[in-house]
Amino acid sequence: MNGPDLVLVLRYRKAVTYGFHVLLGALGEHETATRYEVRFGENVEETARHIREAGDTRVLVLWSFYSPDAAALAEELQQIRALADGPNVTHLAGGVHATAEPVQTLDAGWDMAAIGEGESTLLSLVDAKGDPAGITGLAYRLAGEVKKTGKARQLPLDEFPGFALKWDKFNALEITRGCIYACRFCQTPFMFSARFRHRSLENVRWHVDQMRARGLRDVRFITPTALSWGTQTEEPNLAAVEELLASCREGIGPNGRVFFGSFPSEIRPEHVSREALRLVKKYCNNNNIIVGAQSGSDRVLGAAKRGHDTEEVRRAVRLGVEEGFRINVDMIFGMPGEDRTDVDASLGLARELADLGARIHAHTFMPLPGTPWRDAPPGDVDPDTIREVDRLSRRGALYGHWQKQRDHAARLAAAAEAYPRPGRSRTLLPTLPPTPTNPS
Repeated sequence: MNGPDLVLVLRYRKAVTYGFHVLLGALGEHETATRYEVRFGENVEETARHIREAGDTRVLVLWSFYSPDAAALAEELQQIRALADGPNVTHLAGGVHATAEPVQTLDAGWDMAAIGEGESTLLSLVDAKGDPAGITGLAYRLAGEVKKTGKARQLPLDEFPGFALKWDKFNALEITRGCIYACRFCQTPFMFSARFRHRSLENVRWHVDQMRARGLRDVRFITPTALSWGTQTEEPNLAAVEELLASCREGIGPNGRVFFGSFPSEIRPEHVSREALRLVKKYCNNNNIIVGAQSGSDRVLGAAKRGHDTEEVRRAVRLGVEEGFRINVDMIFGMPGEDRTDVDASLGLARELADLGARIHAHTFMPLPGTPWRDAPPGDVDPDTIREVDRLSRRGALYGHWQKQRDHAARLAAAAEAYPRPGRSRTLLPTLPPTPTNPS
């Protein structure tokens, strides 16, 4: 029996398993003349071993990472190349960072960068036995020049499975891709477009049935804004949401559990209502929800184009607590243009929400590639703010990796300076309107 035409080696890390499972789900349903094998490299040594064991067969090493991880993964790439390399080996990086910064990704050592959604690009590469010629959704160097073939085609979510049945790899189910809100700090709408693409009710139910048939019990969802499923506007369609939750509850069976509005998704504060919370209580098992506040300053929220104010956050937390939920509130410190008044407003809101019973999930602003605030200065947290955040943390009212994110933010800002966008600089960023002052 002949060996494979192509070996796919995944640099398989916990942080990006969901994305890989979606790619493998598409591949598992795809009919191709290419004989291929898939191997999972869970660390540097195992990835290198898979490459060596492929011999002279063409190898496509798949990487996926978020912008904060780009520098560390570039170091891993060099380690793997030192252990196993050859003219038959191609390293392909995908994900939001590669999409937003393809030249930076190539300069960091990858042979190709996938631009946009990866399913159709991967299937085309497999069909072509790894040859990128004529394939949409790639950037690579040809005769020393960067060649970009445009973004990959965006297809309905129903076109591809949300996890990889063939390899028995499961994850939370992506039910919405893209986001109409286009917050200036967020990569999601700028990679997937500022519109919603929802997985259909029938397709979601098919996935739940597959999970139950394999003895899986927990149904979780990936979505940028949970209560937006089933709508194309800023108004939730609670009838559609109830249909979704009722079908999932029935599908997973009496021994299964459904989680909605909790990790890895969240609910926008203005979408929180008693009716919505009672739907979650009726059909779901989570006793906590995540609410995205992001700032305690209305001025900063307006500049970030969040689409809600701080009063909506207070209302959402009060309602959630009254309905018996533990509320986790996302907040970002060090937003571009913040002054002391804005910082104090955020700290004040954090204390107020903590007193109501909420927990603050603290973040430090990171100038993420592909966003309107990519060229902003890195988020910084001054000593007074750090002391106040530490106080909240000690009382169990705050958690998160905000300190580590300060380091990530500095690295991202340095990379942005090294790869300036034409016509953009930090000094050209729009400034926040002045903080209102009370008349004397």
